[in-house]
Amino acid sequence: MSDFKYVGKELHMVALFHNWKSYWSGKIRPFVAGDVLEVGAGIGSNTPFLDPGGGGRWVCLEPDAGLAAQLTANLKKAGLRREHETVTGTLQSLDPSLEFDTIVYIDVLEHVEDDRRELENAASRLRAGGRLIVLSPAHQWLFSPLDTAFGHFRRYNRTTLCRVSPPSLRLDRLFYLDSVGLLLSSANLLLLRQSMPTKTQMHIWDGLTIPISRILDRCLANSVGKSIVGIWRRELR
Repeated sequence: MSDFKYVGKELHMVALFHNWKSYWSGKIRPFVAGDVLEVGAGIGSNTPFLDPGGGGRWVCLEPDAGLAAQLTANLKKAGLRREHETVTGTLQSLDPSLEFDTIVYIDVLEHVEDDRRELENAASRLRAGGRLIVLSPAHQWLFSPLDTAFGHFRRYNRTTLCRVSPPSLRLDRLFYLDSVGLLLSSANLLLLRQSMPTKTQMHIWDGLTIPISRILDRCLANSVGKSIVGIWRRELR
């Protein structure tokens, strides 16, 4: 059991972003297979989008006991085919004998102070051929009071995410998502300087901006965006 308390305030807010979750999960889900560890699973709002519906074990790891209880209740309501296990704790407190085929960090790594060590520990739990997947907010120059309110230590770009790559894994894919969102965030930083978007702005972003980003991101070959995805793989022995 963990006494960790999550300081971010965004979990219930982002749980409503169905277009955004459908978008990024569609890019990630093809690489999710076998026994899965979802680190920092929060209240379980990402799990239904991530789970491709196959067999295997799915462990939702969440250090905040209160969020873990909500997670368990939410996944029961979701009526998913697979049985999802909830473990309260961190990667360091997880049974050291457990290994996985896929380990995912969805908007989690930016909350971890020692991100390099965290990914190295995750890599040590991957089976041969297994994948480590990270989705995080992009571009440190966009760091704002909103990031601080969400409990972020940093944002990433290609260089900084590569810098924390576990040496035992091969980086397979590295790309950005939400190019239009990047423009809006830049405008907010330079002009509006809001510490927190309004509900109307959030609904416009999810309902209008994300569908446009889906198209524009393809045209730009996922070279720019407000979020970044990294996918690593452990070589087959």
